[in-house]
Amino acid sequence: MGNKDSKKKAEKNLSESELTLLMNNTTFSREEILQWHQGFMRDCSNGRLNCKKFIEVYKVFYPEGKADKFCSHVFKVFDADGSGEIDFTEFLLAISVTAQGDIRKKLQMAFKMYDMDRNGKIDKKEMEKIITAIYDLVGEENRSGENSPSERVKMILKKLDTDQNGFLTQDEFVEGCLSDSYMRSLLAPSS
Repeated sequence: MGNKDSKKKAEKNLSESELTLLMNNTTFSREEILQWHQGFMRDCSNGRLNCKKFIEVYKVFYPEGKADKFCSHVFKVFDADGSGEIDFTEFLLAISVTAQGDIRKKLQMAFKMYDMDRNGKIDKKEMEKIITAIYDLVGEENRSGENSPSERVKMILKKLDTDQNGFLTQDEFVEGCLSDSYMRSLLAPSS
């Protein structure tokens, strides 16, 4: 009985149009969406997740690393409307892509995370920042020689920048990662 009441409460806070949108744009069932919503509302009672709380959640998964820089990049991608907070719909759409999405969608999301100024391309500076943030996140200590962020960027651009103009377009990034499993594991490990 308590279970039905909690489902009704979660369903009451989530409009039918939001449920329909999420069922049409994710692989989650109605039941799964309501379960995710219940957990989200338990952790974010106001229905919004700010960047600070997002970083706190990430730190649980990466206790040895420094999650702040990486998480702020991820947060900006999840915050589709640029409000500075993630609502449940933004949250679940992003979770669906990262957890269940096809590889192309995951790579497109990774590209958006790397494209910090949202100009449709990733330049050397952006890529170096994100690689440094990934190193911080996972606690990577060895950052010299071939493993330095600047050397990694050179190697990535050499392999993926097909027109050799010094930056990656989304197509170059996605197609390059699809055709090279090493690049994919380096730049989009969850795909």
